[in-house]
Amino acid sequence: ADQVVAVRQWTKNIVMKQNKIGEEKIEVVHNGINARPQQVLEPTTPPFGSQIVTFLGRITHQKGPMYFVEAARRVHEQFPQVHFVVAGSGDQLPMMIDRIAQLRLSGNFHFTGFLKGDDVDRIWAMSSVYVMPSVSEPFGIAPLEAIQAGVPVILSKQAGVSEIMPHAIKVDFWDARSFGEAICNLLRYKSLANTLKKNGAEEIRKITW
Repeated sequence: ADQVVAVRQWTKNIVMKQNKIGEEKIEVVHNGINARPQQVLEPTTPPFGSQIVTFLGRITHQKGPMYFVEAARRVHEQFPQVHFVVAGSGDQLPMMIDRIAQLRLSGNFHFTGFLKGDDVDRIWAMSSVYVMPSVSEPFGIAPLEAIQAGVPVILSKQAGVSEIMPHAIKVDFWDARSFGEAICNLLRYKSLANTLKKNGAEEIRKITW
C-alpha cells in the first residue's frame, strides 16, 4: 500500500508496531456524522418517567452491557425513579436479563430490541443520558448521534470516539462505580448536562465525513 488509513490513533499505533510500518505512511482519519438541519423530534417524556438512561448498541461483550447494569445498580440507589432503556440485541441479552432480575431492577429496565431510523430518534428524544461502556470500540458513531440529538454522553476511555470528544464524560469501562456517579451527576445537575450538550453540539460540527 502507498498509504494506510486508521480510524483512530490507537489503531495507528498497533499497525505501526505489529506491521513495522513507518509513522509517515499512516494517516488517522476519524469517522464522522452527517449534519442534520434540525433535531427530528422534540424531547418527549416517556410513560415510565422523565429521567431515562439509555444503552444503544449490540448486546455483546465488546459493548460492555454488563457494566451498564452494574452502573445502573449504583444509580438506582440514589435515584430509584430512574429508568434504563436498552436498545439492541445480542448474545449477552439473556445474561443481562438474569443479572437485572437478580438485582431486582426488572421494573426499571426496558428492552426495545434492535432499532433503526425514526425509532432511534424517538429513543434520543426521551433520553436524559446516553452511556457507552464499550470494552473495545475501534470508533463508535452512536455518541455523535446522541450529541446531535441533544443528549449528554458518558463513554469509556477505551472507545475510539473518545479521542475527538473533549466534551463527553469518559470513564474506564470496568469502573462501574465511576460510571454510576457520572450518570448521577448528570441527572442531579442540569447545568452540567446543559453544558455538555452545548459544547458537544459545537464540537460535532467539525466531525464530518
